[in-house]
Amino acid sequence: IALATAAKVLPPWLLHDNRNRLSVCNKICYAIGGAPYQITGCALGFFLQIYLLDVAQLDPFYASIILFVGRAWDAVTDPTVGFLVSRSPWTRFGRMLPWILFSTPLAVLSYFLIWYVPPFENGKVIWYLFFYCLFQSLQTCFHVPYSALTMFISSEQKERDSATAYRMTVEVLGTVLGTAIQGQIVGMANAPCLPGPGDIVADLSNSSMSVGLNVSEPVISLEHTRTAYMIASGVICLIYILCAIVLFFGVREQKESCRLRSEPMSFFQGIKLVMGHGPYAKLVMVFLFTSLAFMLLEGNFALFCSSTLGFRNDFQNILLAIMLSATLAIPFWQWFLTRFGKKTAVYTGTLSVVPFMILVVCLKSNLIVTYIVSFFAGVGVAAAFLLPWSMLPDVVDDFQVQNPESTGHEALFYSFYVFFTKFASGVSLGISTLSLDFAGYISRGCSQPEEVDITLKVLVSAAPVALIIIGLCILYSYPINEERRQGNRKLLLFSHRDNEVDSETDSTELANMV
Repeated sequence: IALATAAKVLPPWLLHDNRNRLSVCNKICYAIGGAPYQITGCALGFFLQIYLLDVAQLDPFYASIILFVGRAWDAVTDPTVGFLVSRSPWTRFGRMLPWILFSTPLAVLSYFLIWYVPPFENGKVIWYLFFYCLFQSLQTCFHVPYSALTMFISSEQKERDSATAYRMTVEVLGTVLGTAIQGQIVGMANAPCLPGPGDIVADLSNSSMSVGLNVSEPVISLEHTRTAYMIASGVICLIYILCAIVLFFGVREQKESCRLRSEPMSFFQGIKLVMGHGPYAKLVMVFLFTSLAFMLLEGNFALFCSSTLGFRNDFQNILLAIMLSATLAIPFWQWFLTRFGKKTAVYTGTLSVVPFMILVVCLKSNLIVTYIVSFFAGVGVAAAFLLPWSMLPDVVDDFQVQNPESTGHEALFYSFYVFFTKFASGVSLGISTLSLDFAGYISRGCSQPEEVDITLKVLVSAAPVALIIIGLCILYSYPINEERRQGNRKLLLFSHRDNEVDSETDSTELANMV
């Protein structure tokens, strides 16, 4: 009765706006849910390759198989989980949140076991491949529903964009946290490198000067390094659990009360549906190439710093400088896309990192210069974090305007985007590690062959720059500009108001009957 009375007094669109306005607390709780994906993803992206090669001491060929198959499996699970989520029934906790809750415990356990070196040699490859694939599957059950949750925390585009900005800020903070935890803990127990033939000759020439000087220095063994990796993974697992709890209890998922969902469709029908929408297909292609560029940089930068630049004891701090800079730049890019439009922001933000990719390989090795270049490169990395997730809701809205009778497919759009980015990550890590194998990479070597240095320079500079240029060329034909985006927003707003009026009329008639 009270609701019916309120509906008679207040305009329906005012009730609609009040219901869909998110508090700062809601936005923060929603944003915190994005941290686990970035913390674990950053730790795996920056450190898993060097961990498999130098700590687990796997052959580069087998390491490339683990990295590629794990990410390829992860990519396949994304549209599968998106398909299952889109067919999930509504519960009293929502449709997305139960997936997040039940996937967390096993995801945490499998993540911890990735960083454990088993006490046997023959089955190491199977061990890492199994738990890497298992973790990726379970994290997909967390991240796909979480990504699609953007469309269910509010129907107001302004509120969703604001929540996305909060989310991107926390996610970049998550990358800083992941880099800091993994890098600093592991950096304190970094096992010394193994001298190669050239290093041994140099050591013999200076042996008479170095006898007896290092007797009292503490020796860090490989076992210490392995323990440090396990401690870091344990800390990250605790953060993962806390973030999932905050998300589950701090966010309310809104039911699609004002529109009916379409009939469930098959998996391949879902693929045809989302990829048949032109703006979505072009946006995915754009960020497929740009994501591949940044993932090549991410996956090989630690090795590049430690092997090519010679900063074996400082690479974790250089990575931290990049992520800290990206965190500070997020508010700037949020203002920039609001002021100049999202498409312009993509061009500006992505191109801003190109000069620094070139400088870092062209300048002579210098720690101070590397810190400066890395800090400014982080500004461009921030744009790569924010803009894809800010543009995806626009594509979903555009699809809803053009297909008003086809609803309830938000999870499919998000899952296929994540599929392509993870597939790009798998390709980048697999190809780059295999390239190092062909170049003659030496595990834990104090120095590397010249071919390895050249390969690393290509992987962190030339290849990413070429991929960025291809992606931006595709972006030129992306059709959703600011005018079209605002038009879609108005059409959806009017649609929601009409549905609210119908709902208010039905409620009034029901109250009169009672």
